[in-house]
Amino acid sequence: MNVELLCARFGIGDPVRDAALRAQARVAELRYPAQEIVAANVLQAFLEEGVDESALAGTTGYGYDDAARAHYESLLARIFGAERALARLAIVSGTHAIVAAIAACVPPGKTLLSITGAPYDTLRNAIADAPGSLVAQGMRYREIPLAPSGVDLASVREALRANEVAAVFMQRSRGYAPRPSLSVDACASAIAAVKGASSQTPVLVDDCYGELVEAREPTHDGADLVMGSLIKNLGGTLAPGGGYVAGRADLVERVATRLFAPGLRDRLGPSLGFGKAFVQGLFQAPLVVEQCLRALDFAAALFEELGFSVDPAPGSARSDIVQAIRLGSRELLLRFAHGVQSAMPLNARFRPEPGEVPGYAVPVVMSSGAFVGGATIELSCDAPLRPPYEVYLQGAVSTAHGVLGALFAARAVTEERR
Repeated sequence: MNVELLCARFGIGDPVRDAALRAQARVAELRYPAQEIVAANVLQAFLEEGVDESALAGTTGYGYDDAARAHYESLLARIFGAERALARLAIVSGTHAIVAAIAACVPPGKTLLSITGAPYDTLRNAIADAPGSLVAQGMRYREIPLAPSGVDLASVREALRANEVAAVFMQRSRGYAPRPSLSVDACASAIAAVKGASSQTPVLVDDCYGELVEAREPTHDGADLVMGSLIKNLGGTLAPGGGYVAGRADLVERVATRLFAPGLRDRLGPSLGFGKAFVQGLFQAPLVVEQCLRALDFAAALFEELGFSVDPAPGSARSDIVQAIRLGSRELLLRFAHGVQSAMPLNARFRPEPGEVPGYAVPVVMSSGAFVGGATIELSCDAPLRPPYEVYLQGAVSTAHGVLGALFAARAVTEERR
């Protein structure tokens, strides 16, 4: 990563250039040992699975006996240390996967307990607020806010004593909120607390943005289900869409029944010729995630050098591919988004403007120029227009592209501050 070259090539002058060179010096010696373990895990899964090239052709129609789909789901199960995985194009987003899992595990009249506070806006909308939400269908819902130290384990144990909780939910990533993301170790402690208080209560973990960032996944530490999107980390920039659930076989079976129909199990769902993209994307996902983490550490160091508050701090342990940068005003937030957009390989001449997004009570501004629409493993940023005016930078196919996006955003923000 030659920051001086990028500054010279793209006209990045002082004070951003000086801050960028200092940032580069701060992150130059960072190492990512977890990514070495993740890469080895994925290689092992592929060699144990033994995928044949001929299996990747895919199916149409009902998708009976789709070998590409079967291999892909088996690979996911191996990587997650899970009994079973369900990954389909018919699951259109992480929110879709999560809501299907919750609905499959929490019958009407029983309670879903969120122990990481309010989920991100669109998910909470689907759970409790929107017409036809799960609560409107008879499910009960409770939230336990995060404590300053993380999950409030004492309150979790107390809530489980009532014996009305059918499932516990955790969101690993910060979403679009000023809260810390949860490490796998933090998830493990919370899972142990739940199981200690109520051993039969399943724990469902929203793993979006967190897959392959750490050496383990929540399923390795007792999570009963993890759910997410295939156009984030696991897609490796190649998966064209889809979502997944992985974990206990009986719960995955319930989700399949919820998604399709009783009796059909998980036997339907054509891969439509995209099997190669899914499998190849998963194979290269560890490399893409590491490139992304390197870019985010640089962005954190750069904006810290420019005087902004960032979370995580550069070089600190990461548990997802989201970098929060607190800009403090609507104007700076919009300028940041404009700067990132100008670095995109597609739609670089577009100008992001705030707009309504389903599930959000306030306008949201987004920057994206992904080759797969909405793929947040590719460089993007999102921000609801509300105090404290944090922007959430995520993804990057290559470190160089992530660095360039941060440089362009810093230049735009610095010009606005003058």
